[in-house]
Amino acid sequence: MTKFQRMAVLALGLLLVVRGVRATDSSEVDSSVNPLEEPFSQDAHGSLRFPLQSGENFSFGAVAESSDGEESASELNRKLTNPVSSIWSISNQFNNFELNNGHWNNNWLFQPVLPLSLTKDWNLVTRPVMPFYDIVPHETGPNEFNRAAGLGDLIFASLLSPSNSGNWVLGAGPTAIFPTATSRFTGQGKWQLGPGVVVGYLTKQYFIGVFDQQWWSIGGQHGKPDTNQMNLQPIAAIFFGQGWNVFYSGNILADFTAPSEDVWTVPVGLGLGKVVKFGRLPVKFTLAVQYMPVHPRISGQEWNVQVQITPVLPKLIKGTLFK
Repeated sequence: MTKFQRMAVLALGLLLVVRGVRATDSSEVDSSVNPLEEPFSQDAHGSLRFPLQSGENFSFGAVAESSDGEESASELNRKLTNPVSSIWSISNQFNNFELNNGHWNNNWLFQPVLPLSLTKDWNLVTRPVMPFYDIVPHETGPNEFNRAAGLGDLIFASLLSPSNSGNWVLGAGPTAIFPTATSRFTGQGKWQLGPGVVVGYLTKQYFIGVFDQQWWSIGGQHGKPDTNQMNLQPIAAIFFGQGWNVFYSGNILADFTAPSEDVWTVPVGLGLGKVVKFGRLPVKFTLAVQYMPVHPRISGQEWNVQVQITPVLPKLIKGTLFK
């Protein structure tokens, strides 16, 4: 774990302990945002195979406000757990994976969520994800490993979502992966395209749903293998007062081009989240731990300690774009 990531974990722990931070609760309705995304796992040559995805943002139904006209911490927490919510945010996710070969893979996922109101009935949620890899171990000889660092492949999803669907959370649209990696060990070298779908049910007390993305390669470097992969994010969260929630953590990954024993990465994880207001700036902090009982045999992900810091942004484009 890098010095910066250790500092982030320490800061999160201190903030979660200091519960006296200003976070006013009020009447609450439906909405949320989050996409926890899992990064790539590695093949026998150290190249990455699976993209991360966090599933992030758009709201449904009326939005309750606190007495001073601002949304409460609990309302914002629900929005920041919904992959198609209405608020803008920038999620910074730090993953610290222990691989089953005993080495560590560290990355930072920069994930803006920028929803737009196309009409009074339809929203468009834009969700780019840029991975930055600090440590990517790869084997250079028998029991000898080297480390690579650099940018990963950019992941982009654009989801069309109805704005008046009651408690149901719905969204669908194209998702793509662009070969922007600066190292052959931090990307797949392929242009990839496929569908993304969000289905869920959101109330004041809980949110349950799924965010699924599938990609097939459509071009790219000739020396790189074709891809056929899936990232499925189960979403399950229970909301408490003052902006707290507990949630399932982890994305199910599948590489359908791998041998049958290495197709799946299936995590079991638990996380704790809290929305804190620094003056008028709301920020959500989460801490999660994941264990992967099912993973590829060579360089598969086994454990992950994940820290996420998500400030809420002012919405720069307000109102509807079309009548």
